[in-house]
Parts: sequence; structure tokens; C-alpha cells
Amino acid sequence: MLDLTAPAALPWLAGRLGVDPAALRLTPLGGGVSNHVLLAEAPGLRCVVKQALERLRVAQEWLCTPTRIHREAAALRALQPLLPAGAVPQLIFEDFDHHVIAMEAAPAGALPWKDRLLAGEISSATAFRTGALHGAWLRHDPGSRWREEFGELAVFDDLRLDPYYRSTAKHHPDLTDRFEALIDMCVSRRISLTHGDLSPKNILVNGVQVILIDFEVIHFGDPAFDAAFLTNHLFIKAFHMPAHAPALAAAARAYWTGLLEAAGPGWKWLPSAAMQHLGGLLLARIDGKSPVEYLDEPTRNRIRPLARDLLRNPAPSAEALFAQYFPCP
Repeated sequence: MLDLTAPAALPWLAGRLGVDPAALRLTPLGGGVSNHVLLAEAPGLRCVVKQALERLRVAQEWLCTPTRIHREAAALRALQPLLPAGAVPQLIFEDFDHHVIAMEAAPAGALPWKDRLLAGEISSATAFRTGALHGAWLRHDPGSRWREEFGELAVFDDLRLDPYYRSTAKHHPDLTDRFEALIDMCVSRRISLTHGDLSPKNILVNGVQVILIDFEVIHFGDPAFDAAFLTNHLFIKAFHMPAHAPALAAAARAYWTGLLEAAGPGWKWLPSAAMQHLGGLLLARIDGKSPVEYLDEPTRNRIRPLARDLLRNPAPSAEALFAQYFPCP
């Protein structure tokens, strides 16, 4: 398999994109821990090229098949007709030999929502739009067709259930039964297309536009996992930036408002179901294979006991969660 970062990749990629190799400029993008990601630019062309890694870039051994990139391509095709124009990138090509896809690049001014949040730019409007996009595919979920196309859980297990829930349970063996219950929820409550990594780093913001990216963990599963995953990121940032906790609480409330309004009737059970996951996800970001990189040790030590408590005694909703730990003065 060709390494997308190797010199030989440039002429190969130029051929796939139909441009002169001498005119093609490649710029590495973040890519997180699981992918090579390049911005490819040439006259009349601006796209993102992505290749999944077999071994993820973390301290502990963490392996997953690079064929998962093709699930992302399938997700882009599936969501295009259901979401507003520009909400997910257009697929340009898919290469099965080297497990590479290319998709349209976001506008030049787009930034990850994570970057904006950590800079203290906390927009409830962005949170609401994110919730509305999430709710849109719950409302239009074609059910049985997606169950067949996205029913395989191996990648979700490799990239989420094992490194988040099983790995964390090894550090907290007295909570093993709680983590097993969360895994069972993900395996048994399979009712909707589930992103699997609905994180602010995978939400690009360009003015009022919100763009969802990085669908490599997509599967037909438990939508409560996605809602908890996003809420958990906002909650963790409130500990990291306590002065911004009220704004982050407002953003969480806006996300849930957008989600439930867009999803429509029949989803009132979702907040309490998501909060069952939240304690496990919170503890996983402290003691699992993918710890949050920006927390200092005192903050980790502060979060750990309350995450354990939330795993045993979930809050009823995101609003109650923030009110419990960050009450208004």
C-alpha cells in the first residue's frame, strides 16, 4: 500500500486528480491520530486527500483496518441527499488499492470548532446548528437500508468500544459491569446511523456554515452515543476553562435544542440515554487509550472521581449535568 506521505505519492495523486505533478502542492493537515490527511492544491483544484492508518499514533498499541476509509466514503454518499448543501464534503475519488479518498476541501476560512472553543469563542448558534444537522439525519434515517450498509461494528469496536470502554475498565475494575452495560447499549440499541466521533474537532465552522467531517467510525447503532460524545467534549472544556463554563453550558443546551427540534417527536428518551454514556466517556478521556491532551494533572484528578460517580449515577440531562457541577452564581 502506498504511503500517502511518501515522495512517490505525489505523481500517483496527480494522476488520480488529473493534474500536472509540477503544479500540485500538498500540505499536511492535522489528521488526528488515525489518518494521513493532505490538502491538495493546483490551478482550479482544492481538495482534501485522506488515508487511514493501520496503527494509530498513540502511546499504546492501537490497531484498526485501513479499509475503514471506505465506510467514510459511503457515509458521504449517504448523507449528501439528507443534509443541507455543504454540510458534508463532496466525494471526488475513492481508491481501494491504497485506501485513499479525496473530497472537496472546506472553504479556506473554515476552522475546527474545537479550535474556536479552546480560544474562548463559544457560540451557541454553532452548537444549535450542529444539533440541527445531527437531528436531520435521525429524522430522515432510512432504517433498514442503512442497517445493511453500515451494520458492521468491527471498526467502531476497534476505535471506540475497546479503547474507550474496555481499556478504561481495566483501570477501574470495580466499574467493569458499568462499562459492559454501555457496550451492550451500543450493540443492542441499533436504531440509527451513528457518526461515532461527533467531536468539535470534526465540526468545521465557516461563518454561519457548519460542516461535518471524519466519518470513519460511522455505523448503524446507538444515537445516544453520538449525543453523549459531543456533550462530553463541551463538559470537559468547562473544567479546562472554568471561566467559560456558563457559555459552554449554554452551548450544550443549544446543541440539544437543535437536535431534538430537528429530530422531531419520538426522541424524548434520547437525553437520559445519552447521559448513561457520558460518565463512561468522561472517564475514558482521562484513563483510556485516547486521553484529552490539553488537561493538566490536577484537572484530571478532579474529573476522575466525578466521572466515576456519573457512571454510577447519571444526570437526567445535559442541562442538569452542567447545573450540578457548574451552578450559576
